[in-house]
Amino acid sequence: MRKVLEPVAIVDIGSNSVRLVAYDGLTPAPTPLFNEKVLCGLGHNVALTGKLDESAMAKALRALRRFRVICAHMRIASVHVLATAAARDASNGSTFLAAAEEAIGQPVELLSGREEAELSAYGVISSFHRPDGVVGDLGGGSLELINVKGKALADGITLPIGGLNLRDVSGGSVRKAKKVVRQALQKAGPLDGLRGRAFYAVGGTWRALARLHMGQKGYPLHVLHGYTLTAGEAIEFARIIERTGVEALSAIDAVSDARQPLLAYGALVLEEIVRRGKPKEIVISAAGVREGLLHTRLDADSRIVDPLLYAARELNALRSRSPAHAEELILWTDRLMTSLHIDETAEEKRLRHTACLLSDINWRSHPDYRGEQSMDTIAQAAFVGIDHPGRAYVALAVSLRHFGLSVDFGFRMRELMTARLMDRARILAGAMRIAYIASAAMPGTLPRMPLVVSSQKLQLLVPSDLADLASEKLQNRVKQLARLIGCQPAVVIRK
Repeated sequence: MRKVLEPVAIVDIGSNSVRLVAYDGLTPAPTPLFNEKVLCGLGHNVALTGKLDESAMAKALRALRRFRVICAHMRIASVHVLATAAARDASNGSTFLAAAEEAIGQPVELLSGREEAELSAYGVISSFHRPDGVVGDLGGGSLELINVKGKALADGITLPIGGLNLRDVSGGSVRKAKKVVRQALQKAGPLDGLRGRAFYAVGGTWRALARLHMGQKGYPLHVLHGYTLTAGEAIEFARIIERTGVEALSAIDAVSDARQPLLAYGALVLEEIVRRGKPKEIVISAAGVREGLLHTRLDADSRIVDPLLYAARELNALRSRSPAHAEELILWTDRLMTSLHIDETAEEKRLRHTACLLSDINWRSHPDYRGEQSMDTIAQAAFVGIDHPGRAYVALAVSLRHFGLSVDFGFRMRELMTARLMDRARILAGAMRIAYIASAAMPGTLPRMPLVVSSQKLQLLVPSDLADLASEKLQNRVKQLARLIGCQPAVVIRK
């Protein structure tokens, strides 16, 4: 029986927005139950006046009072409230924080720049599989930078070059702002080790830029987390925005009016980071400080759980006919892949296990639409710990298990995949098509009916008491997979 989770909420009082995110529980892969932000602009003019604007504070306090009612209505007992650069830097920040605590009904934790950088790093660690690079969290007031590699992180730094600050100190001049950014990044130590690695871009402004870039190129997957640009693409797109503005871009309506004026500053910061650090690629992260805080609240064992496999097992438990069958399918395909002697990387094995766990989650759909529904469900699911090619592989494998082994059904996400991943998806789909017709999606059969390659033959080994399962349809599916992998098919009845 699945454990009943207690929801948890985080309120993030930032320089540009105040946001509430409520999650289903404290898990390795928390799912948002409710997400709302209010663009208050607390950091507006702080760089010039040293104070938080009165109207911005009033707007933020109204948002906090609303969030308090929402949390009470959702019966969330665990509410964490964080404040960052604007409240940290303003002379009247402490006065505002006292009013904020009264409005939200919870203590407010004021993060230092270093703490903010560390939580952003933990957000990336919790949502990418073995990240390796530099995390940059761009807010309205500041930019935090910190090195990450696997589960380890280094000391972070904070720089006062958030979008609102840049707009204020430059008098609205992008050219002047570029000089400020270039000077600030000269001694940014974390960027010294960025060459040839990934830059993980955290923050609403960079997510908005990524959404625009997706729209411009007609990208087939509308998932921001894990969206990747080469360094050259990032510089080219930043130049377009700095030169022409954002109004002419095709997807600009997807960005709020309040966010649009900061996009040029976000673009120039990204451009200067690429020039200074020379990363291999820019990877967009939807996870940051909030998810990082949740990650630090997990126990030691939960922190090392793979969030992708955790989420896949949750969906398997909720939506499959028999969750135990999917677990058997993992071991069954493990044996097949070992006997095939093909080069399967650890990451490919991890993705295959994910596909097995998700292979039956759409069985309640109409039979004619199970393939399509599976494709959409997996493509659009709120998974973390998986890149876009991996997501396409899992979606394709599970879809083909319903569609058949042809890939000519308008699956645009195959554009994201290599020929190798495409081939592996078809092999796995072929195996799953055998498994499901043999076992009726129920546990107990697959462990007794292994599928292995031996002496250039693909052999389905059937015990004599299950011989009646060896129907013509089952034999045809064995033949299909055998043709795909270049073997002779054989359904062997064992005594």
